[in-house]
Amino acid sequence: MDNFKGVDYFNTESLLTQEEIMIRDTVRIFVTKEVLPLIEEHYSKGLFPMHLIPQMAEMGLLGPNLPEEYGCAGLNNVAYGLMMQELERGDSGIRSFASVQGSLVMYPIFTFGSEEQKNKWLPLLAKGEKIGCFGLTEPNHGSNPGGMESKAVKVDGGYMLNGAKMWITNGSIADISIVWAKLEGKVIGLIVEKGFKGFTTPEIRGKHSLRASITSELIFDDVFVPDENILPKTTGLKNPLMCLNQARYGIAWGVVGAMLTCYETALNYAKSRIQFEKPIAAFQMTQEKLVYFLTEITKAQLLNIQLGRMKDNGTLKFTQVSLAKRNNCEKALEIARMSREILGANGISNEYPIMRHSANLESVKTYEGTHEMHTLIIGEDITGYSAFL
Repeated sequence: MDNFKGVDYFNTESLLTQEEIMIRDTVRIFVTKEVLPLIEEHYSKGLFPMHLIPQMAEMGLLGPNLPEEYGCAGLNNVAYGLMMQELERGDSGIRSFASVQGSLVMYPIFTFGSEEQKNKWLPLLAKGEKIGCFGLTEPNHGSNPGGMESKAVKVDGGYMLNGAKMWITNGSIADISIVWAKLEGKVIGLIVEKGFKGFTTPEIRGKHSLRASITSELIFDDVFVPDENILPKTTGLKNPLMCLNQARYGIAWGVVGAMLTCYETALNYAKSRIQFEKPIAAFQMTQEKLVYFLTEITKAQLLNIQLGRMKDNGTLKFTQVSLAKRNNCEKALEIARMSREILGANGISNEYPIMRHSANLESVKTYEGTHEMHTLIIGEDITGYSAFL
């Protein structure tokens, strides 16, 4: 299998360091050799390729932008973004696994946890020996997490947790869950371990999207969480939103991987598909689509690199992450849908990755903040008026 080259019309690679290029290419080869040969079958059967986790861990894909002292790779955020880009070229479900482990489990332990919690959990999570999930969304509260109904009550030696979470990536395979609940009206974070009495994680079936990703409910029925499992530095709802901002950053990069493979597939198909005695790439309407794909990919590539540089130098605003997540997800989904049009009926076949990416991107556009929520986040920033209420 030839290795993927991608498209880089504005030579954005010249904005990367040699280390960043090497990291990207290493993950690119991994995806080509290990993910692509099996992903269609796993997607079809609704299975996550668990055997890839040790390899992903060995490559430093789990929490790669966290410090080396905790067993992580200590990479910058552009390198991290490129990793997510290449993983999503394979499948959104593969990138989602890494995003959740790093941004939504390891990041909150690193940021809000005690030194004991960091030393205990982060090396295990980085090695893939333990898997985590993030419990914020509830059956009745998605875009409005502040309305959560999960509650913690202080009892002797810990807390009693009741409630439910919904649409939780990795939930059924997770060893620990970073759960957000209200304690006397204030949001706190808890580390809920697999096996705690009263804690169950039924898997959500019947998905037409992200089928190679495990999605679950988390149900808490009088679950006792000991004092040492509370994230001591949590101060309210802004803390889980900080975690989501980390995940949104990875998504903004990830969906470019889906764009790249849809573009390459559509371009190669258009050059080889003969209709009316010439390749369909020779028709103006097909060229218009391909030029649109190339333009949006190029804009997203430039957007992401600047986003990563600002994240690394400490000047990044969360509203800028919202803009990148909002734009890139929308354009990735448009490119996937229009690529399917170029392939015609062949576009729905699993011989090509188009329909799988298109279905996955429906979820990616929605999770970690819907398109509409990011619109209002940016809208409030530029006008000074909140339109949420």
